[in-house]
Amino acid sequence: MHTPTSLPDGTVFARTECCEVGIDPSVGNIPRLVFHWQGKSWEPLHRAPWVEDNTFSEDMPLVDRKLSGDFVCAPFGMSDVEVSPPHGWTSNSAWSLVSNDSNGVRFTLDRTILGARLTKHVRPGPDAPLLYQVHTIEGGVGCLTFAHHPMMRVAGGARLFTSPKRLAVTPDAPIVAGRHALQSGVAIADHTVVPATRGGTIDVTRLPIADSDEDFVALVEAEQSELGWTAVIREAFDDIVFVLKDPSVLPLTMIWHSNGGRDDAPWSGRHRGVLGIEDGIAAGAAGHKAALGETVFSKSGVPTALSLAEGKTHRVAHVIGAVPRPAGWDIVTNIKIDGDILSIHEAKGETLKMPFGANFFGRLA
Repeated sequence: MHTPTSLPDGTVFARTECCEVGIDPSVGNIPRLVFHWQGKSWEPLHRAPWVEDNTFSEDMPLVDRKLSGDFVCAPFGMSDVEVSPPHGWTSNSAWSLVSNDSNGVRFTLDRTILGARLTKHVRPGPDAPLLYQVHTIEGGVGCLTFAHHPMMRVAGGARLFTSPKRLAVTPDAPIVAGRHALQSGVAIADHTVVPATRGGTIDVTRLPIADSDEDFVALVEAEQSELGWTAVIREAFDDIVFVLKDPSVLPLTMIWHSNGGRDDAPWSGRHRGVLGIEDGIAAGAAGHKAALGETVFSKSGVPTALSLAEGKTHRVAHVIGAVPRPAGWDIVTNIKIDGDILSIHEAKGETLKMPFGANFFGRLA
């Protein structure tokens, strides 16, 4: 697997026997995440090619210039309420280091967003291939969309599995006109039969979904869901990459398929075989302002923004993990947390278990 040749100056590291993470405080993203498990070491997340060869223009937003690993978006997508670059200042401006010790790394965002103060706590798993992240949003005025943005490579084929979803929604307008495989403005219950632009349907769980395209689909968590999860079995890497969330906080799982659909520099058709799993609270790809009005999501009773107020704090918890694929595993049917044990379940009845931070998701304990 590709390993970046260099990392940004000032990258802050935290390490355990099972996980090494590097955070770039200039934008708060994660340009390095290495897991060590069962005698193997590998780096599951994606880094854009122009980050290393410096082929971007200086007017490109920092979030795209440094497109790497995972980052948080506040707001998610278009920032058209309080003006800022795409995906907000959380992924385009500096975070100050507060502490780096055995309990992980803590930062505060140098800017406020809608008057709110944001903190970041990143902790590598001490005894399992897991990365724990908690972001807190304190105070502020108004309503704010929010999402994580981890990316991985799925070139060579992959299968996507999720906790139960009740709705799949494509954007009203495509990311790139004429370069999208999924029909725009679709809202259906089954994401394995999304209408295609050229007729028929596409199963968005079989990756990549198309060639030379840029596509996006938002999946809404089933009602009463306790743990939101997404798992990807990657054939080329023979692993399972997974992300976990509390769906009462982040009700959407937004899937970004990037497979050579952008020809403008520095994308230049070379950003291929990339999957983003963007768990968030938003109106899909519609932008911040749209999320504050009536949407297909709000009509279905799905919250699209966090309500801010002085004295009010939101805690957003998120986990990224990966394991070598056990022999014979083809389908992930469930991921569960039981106290301090995380279990991944396969269709034939096999289960993989590992230690997990008890009470991390709070209400799931």
